[in-house]
Amino acid sequence: MAFKIIESCVNCWACEPVCPSDAIYEAKPHFLINARKCTECEGDYADAQCASICPIEGAILNSLGEPANPPGSLTGIPPERMQAVMAEIQAR
Repeated sequence: MAFKIIESCVNCWACEPVCPSDAIYEAKPHFLINARKCTECEGDYADAQCASICPIEGAILNSLGEPANPPGSLTGIPPERMQAVMAEIQAR
């Protein structure tokens, strides 16, 4: 049971200090999570702290390989709607 940070991570440092198990560490080219230390915040918090604070949607995956903060989770705008709005803006 462990989260994983993928290459879309921008090394903003938001997640590292909030991890209760000190599982997140700086590496190249992006932060990583030590799977042996990661508890997915179970027993500490209701939500994974790293995913809760990450500003990059989809950069952190849960143990099933699914985004812990999927597209639309930060903006509240579904991805389909976001694409339509961006297309409309670009057409202007």
